[in-house]
Amino acid sequence: MTQRPLPEKICPICLRPFTWRRKWVDCWHQVIYCSERCRRQKKSRRAATE
Repeated sequence: MTQRPLPEKICPICLRPFTWRRKWVDCWHQVIYCSERCRRQKKSRRAATE
């Protein structure tokens, strides 16, 4: 049996692709960042680019 490929998104902070996880089954459309570390860096990254 072959598995279907999992959905992917690109993290706007580290620019790496990340795949769907079971814990995101109900909120995949709301997931933006690949990790807690990237989520915490969103403010400092945004300020550095402006």
